[in-house]
Amino acid sequence: MSTQPPPDTPDTPEGDRIAKILSRAGVASRREAERMIEAGRVSVNGKVIDSPALNVTDSDRIVVDGKPLAAPEPARLWLYHKPSGRVTTERDELDRPTIFDDLPEEMPRVMSVGRLDLNSEGLLLLTNDGAIKRQLELPSTGWLRKYRVRIKGRPKDEDFEPLRKGITIDGDKFQPMIVSVDRQQGANAWLTIGLREGKNREIRRAMEEMGFSVNRLIRISYGPFQLGTLKAGAVEEIRRRVMRDQLGLDSPDDVNTPPDGGHAKPRLRRDVKPGVKPGTKPGATPWEKPRSGPGGKPSGKPGSGKPGGKPSYRPDARSSGGPSAKPGAKPDTRSGPKSGPRSGAKPGPRFGAKPGAKPGAKPDTRSGPRPQGNRPTKPRRG
Repeated sequence: MSTQPPPDTPDTPEGDRIAKILSRAGVASRREAERMIEAGRVSVNGKVIDSPALNVTDSDRIVVDGKPLAAPEPARLWLYHKPSGRVTTERDELDRPTIFDDLPEEMPRVMSVGRLDLNSEGLLLLTNDGAIKRQLELPSTGWLRKYRVRIKGRPKDEDFEPLRKGITIDGDKFQPMIVSVDRQQGANAWLTIGLREGKNREIRRAMEEMGFSVNRLIRISYGPFQLGTLKAGAVEEIRRRVMRDQLGLDSPDDVNTPPDGGHAKPRLRRDVKPGVKPGTKPGATPWEKPRSGPGGKPSGKPGSGKPGGKPSYRPDARSSGGPSAKPGAKPDTRSGPKSGPRSGAKPGPRFGAKPGAKPGAKPDTRSGPRPQGNRPTKPRRG
């Protein structure tokens, strides 16, 4: 019996790319990390590197700008209401104000999930984890982004039918959009637009193709995350449990720093679509909430008579012969119909009492004509 040697397989380096590790640790985005490496600001095991084509493991010692790379912090996510007139970059060539100028000082270094252009406003997600940023930006995740859009003109609903089917503008193919006309306000009209791709200036370019110009654009939701009443410029952190459920993370331990301080990342479950909690029926979209009724949570209240509610009565466990009565317990003589006044009850109104008098009050002897009998009188003084 002859044995053949196994086919030659290329050696796969262990670990992850250095730029990916830096992004996961919150130092910079992948592209920015690659520029930092090319500038000679990163060293591995005491040697300065100039190419991002390097894999590192937990045993490698990484130094950035002379400081050892800290262990990655737990993955976190924030909601930010971007005001108009801010750019979504850390540094601007024209020295325009950025969204990072207004963030609280106690916040760690964060990255934006996607972008909003200078004149757009509304919801922007921020995270300190590069893996989560990349996952939320992938078109394959299918996150629905909703916008409130004000355009100039008097459109009709059928004007946007091409957008609902998908159009191609200057060689860029736009996926079908969800477009609804909400109301007409003078010379302007308000629309609600939903899209899943989010290309550069996609809504503005699509409206211009339809013959309308956008004069205000507000993002109101990103998947299951809502802008709500968050004020312009304000930041609100999403609870760890909510973030874990919406992103489909395996367990709470997957968003915490590993005990050995290694470069761990949150593991996204592939059997769970982002924005849909584990156990949700297939086909549910991330932005839909479960409705009450058949298949949903019971909405009935005790005594309301609604499906799923508790009965409005409870069997008296003290009644004689009841199924829940204890063996040897004395029968409850109070059960059953009442057959007369209870013992110890207060007597009714006495004879001669005024109508409306309190029960038990003494009769008023002054009522009616005074008696004229032999009533003793005091002698008059001379």
